[in-house]
Amino acid sequence: MVMKKFINNAENLTKELLEGFAEAHKDLIELLPANTVVNKKLKDANRVAIVTLGGAGHEPALSGFVGEGFVDISVVGDIFAAPGPEACVAAMKLADKGKGVLFIVLNHAGDMLTGNLAMKQASKEGLKVMKVVTQEDIANAPRENSDDRRGLVGCIPTYKIAAAAAAEGKTLEEVAAIAQNFADNMATLAVAAKTATHPATGAEFAQLADDEMEVGMGQHGEGGGGRQKMKTADETAVLMCNALISDLSLKSGESIMLILNGVGATTLMELFIVYRKCVAHLKDKGIEVVANAVGELLTVQEQAGFQMFMARMNDEYLKYWLAPCRTPYMTK
Repeated sequence: MVMKKFINNAENLTKELLEGFAEAHKDLIELLPANTVVNKKLKDANRVAIVTLGGAGHEPALSGFVGEGFVDISVVGDIFAAPGPEACVAAMKLADKGKGVLFIVLNHAGDMLTGNLAMKQASKEGLKVMKVVTQEDIANAPRENSDDRRGLVGCIPTYKIAAAAAAEGKTLEEVAAIAQNFADNMATLAVAAKTATHPATGAEFAQLADDEMEVGMGQHGEGGGGRQKMKTADETAVLMCNALISDLSLKSGESIMLILNGVGATTLMELFIVYRKCVAHLKDKGIEVVANAVGELLTVQEQAGFQMFMARMNDEYLKYWLAPCRTPYMTK
């Protein structure tokens, strides 16, 4: 398949996309050396700061959520690749305004390697940093082996809830505990109808026949073992809802957050049709959706499909989710 993308030299993809992103949102963020995207209001912060890292190519994540009431610094790697630990340690130093730093890392091999090395260096330098790992993909490991689960779109609400807790003036230990507890009560399942190409090489992630979909496909085309014939929106919604309900052991009377994250080539029309069925199916089971998002939060280039996310909610989480924020891709 011939790749058709409006790009220039593949070696400059990350540099050029970040330059354009920074120019488009210069009222909210600034771009510093080492591909470091910083909340312009960070300099005035008197609270715990939120730092994250991840490869480019998943826009708007992760840097699209840098700003007031959300992420303070995003350290960006090349396409689908983690940045180096040195840049992350520099970000921690820049972020710390005397209250400490919460470092949120998605569970992918490169990100975890960088994150662990950065934490070791931060400890050597006496920095006050705590780490939370998001690992909520139910497709590649059972809940009892959650350390093997990939991090998907669940990082976004985790950032938001942690940042709102920090804005309340909570200590680093308190913010980390709130973020970790939320992360422990979330789950995501993805489905793909068409896979993406790597924008630097043109290589396809995987092959799916025209009449196939794969439930459980990872963020970079990793297989999920759920390849099957393409199903309708309602059938897919019920299948995925039931898997998430089971994983979280949700019961009648509980409240949840529901996110449908389009991964690049799926239309809003499709997402809303699926969302409609999810809400109805959950209602039939006595489960109420009290917080939501439908749209593209974390993409995989032109992959077709979506990630379905659920998290158990309480009044505290709901308050934090609804708290004010102002970033390029989410404002409340």
